[in-house]
Amino acid sequence: MTQTRSGPLAGLKVIELAHIMAGPVCGMMLGDMGAEVIKVEKSEGGDDTRRMVPPAIAGESAAYMMMNRGKSGLALDLKAPEGRAVLRRLLAGADVLIENYRAGTMEKLGFGYEALRAEHPGLIYCSLSGFGRTGPYADRAGFDLVAQGMSGLMSITGEGPGRPPVKSGAPVTDITAGILAAMGVLAAYTHRLRTGEGQRVDTSLFEAGIVQTYWQSAIALATGVAPGPMGSAHPLNAPYEAFQTADGWITVGAANQTNWLRLLGVLGAEALADDPRFAQNRGRMEHRAALGAALTQYFRTATSAEWLDRLEAGGVPAGPVLDVAQMHADPQTLARDMVVEVEHGRAGRIRTLGTPVKFSGTPGRVHGPAPLLGEHSRAILAAHGYAPAEIDDLIARGVVRETVA
Repeated sequence: MTQTRSGPLAGLKVIELAHIMAGPVCGMMLGDMGAEVIKVEKSEGGDDTRRMVPPAIAGESAAYMMMNRGKSGLALDLKAPEGRAVLRRLLAGADVLIENYRAGTMEKLGFGYEALRAEHPGLIYCSLSGFGRTGPYADRAGFDLVAQGMSGLMSITGEGPGRPPVKSGAPVTDITAGILAAMGVLAAYTHRLRTGEGQRVDTSLFEAGIVQTYWQSAIALATGVAPGPMGSAHPLNAPYEAFQTADGWITVGAANQTNWLRLLGVLGAEALADDPRFAQNRGRMEHRAALGAALTQYFRTATSAEWLDRLEAGGVPAGPVLDVAQMHADPQTLARDMVVEVEHGRAGRIRTLGTPVKFSGTPGRVHGPAPLLGEHSRAILAAHGYAPAEIDDLIARGVVRETVA
């Protein structure tokens, strides 16, 4: 468990009482930036993500390993008084608590915000939930699918009107909520550095979905009309979408007048500049279907690679449509250290995603693999003042679970 942490948050201690995705994303982001993150899991079964298989690596869920790399792991029975006493001792020296339990759960355990605020006024208490800790939906459970539907995201995702609703392929509200929470923790930490005061940070999957609708909300708030799905197209600029080539698909972002004229030059379609429907962006948006059909006739005459070479030479933003495995192998992905290797005790060297924020002076990194269930229980307890005999007793009585790597 003991290791040198690098990054701008080195020295920050985080207790993560979170499972599945949004809370663990928050903890993962803070950990990649150098914070010590102690993940506290239920002693029986641990994080539900451990059972999200296949695939598994050396018997461990690949999904769990992705979200929890670089953390220390303690398996604890919080229903037992002795388990709650352990957590209370951990919190005495903590800077941040992350939790994503159902509303009221932390209060029942004696770890609600108001109770901990009285004991630890400098603690930053981060709550992630489906809908936030206030409002008429505060007691509802939340999942990414539900949040995507209720936030409006599913109404703007898909090929067009009259088609079934489609969610984003990625769990964007889970991931975005984790990022928002990490941002909130850092803002609260800045405030604490100035004043010594902790506070509660409260965000949700619902709000994480809402912030993804900035363009569409701008349209709806200005016009009173909610925009619908447009496939890969942009709601405010054209041409800005995926086009079919002779052998596949590419994306083209000719989203301003300069790039529009550059695109016509690359295609050899200068005559389209004189078409009054397409002369300005307003007309191109009004006649987007006709514009797409006209441009596709040109794109279908050459391969994706040929067009990408020509578009790059012509200064037009464009790119291939990669699958996830192709993205992993892309030279830019590798140059930015977005796929890295870490040593795993059971599986040898395994690959995971790297940290997406780079710091010139205090670089962060992935600090290790995800813990086995209770892998660091003994070390964590010892670091918080428990004697070996006390640790043995807690393990023997099932309050703490230990797994030897």
